[in-house]
Amino acid sequence: MKYLAESTRDIKRRIRGISNTKQITKAMELVSSAKLRRAREKLEKTRPYFNTVLESIQEVLSSTGNIRHPFLEHREVKRSLYIVITADGGLAGGYNSNIIRLVENKIKDKKDKVDLIVIGSKGKDYFNNRGYNVIGEFINITEEPKFSDAVKIGKLAMEHYENKGVDEVVLAYTEFITTLSQDTKAIKLLPNKDVNEDKKEKTSVIDYEPSAEEVLDYLIPKYIESTVYGALIESSCSEQGSRMTAMKSATENAEEMIDELTLSYNRARQAAITSEISEIVAGAEALK
Repeated sequence: MKYLAESTRDIKRRIRGISNTKQITKAMELVSSAKLRRAREKLEKTRPYFNTVLESIQEVLSSTGNIRHPFLEHREVKRSLYIVITADGGLAGGYNSNIIRLVENKIKDKKDKVDLIVIGSKGKDYFNNRGYNVIGEFINITEEPKFSDAVKIGKLAMEHYENKGVDEVVLAYTEFITTLSQDTKAIKLLPNKDVNEDKKEKTSVIDYEPSAEEVLDYLIPKYIESTVYGALIESSCSEQGSRMTAMKSATENAEEMIDELTLSYNRARQAAITSEISEIVAGAEALK
């Protein structure tokens, strides 16, 4: 009898603990849902604009012909720079681990020949703890990125490339497709692959004023900054979508566990009542 009483108390304690956890995950799901809605509105407004900007700049860069410029120079890749966008917080399903895994798979055989610019606390902690050469850290900007953040990140990357500290710049981020689907991507920013391929076939058909070099000095940073900002917005949406999905799943799992424990509690309680009745009957029989 004592065992059954302890069993029901233990089950009630577990139900209470899981219910508290469920309240937290439900609240986080609602918060992520609100943040995702704002992030998607921002993405829908910025994506067409930045796609147009990128296409226009790509078209200009592909028509540069034999014009020489430090950012268009194609050289042997001896050292790489990766810009990696992760989140500042966890509890987002596989969002952080997926982008980290993509980057590690890309650089696993050349760890000592790679520099990193890491965006987000999760990536910063992960790569620093494993001895990677992190040359730039940007935290507390991933949920609501600003264009000024992209300018700072792009400037740091371009400085290292222009000074020949690295021979290529790669941007790793998570593209938002739907709330349930995100796609990790790694794209080369510098030197631009398409530009270098087109230069073999095209000659310059554009007149540059005041000069080609000055025009490219303006356009290429805009191309880098726009691409980085677009990736920050895509990643922000992906993070909230992944977190909302993870918290919804956690809430549903908690509800299932509570249902199962409630059933177990009712069975234990019924067994305790049956045991009490049996003891009363046995006592009454003994008094006859």
